[in-house]
Amino acid sequence: MPIDKELLEILACPKCKKELKYDEKEDKLVCNNCRLKFPIINGEIPDLLLEDAESF
Repeated sequence: MPIDKELLEILACPKCKKELKYDEKEDKLVCNNCRLKFPIINGEIPDLLLEDAESF
């Protein structure tokens, strides 16, 4: 289930405050600047805690 586009427009990376992109294949939010992926819980709730992010 894709994340709401309006929500995606206002979300920012909690570390660098840059834009997040939605990775539909992995259902995660991605910060290419910090090289972090943030999970989306239950297909609709972004988990933007740095300790829950994974590096890529």
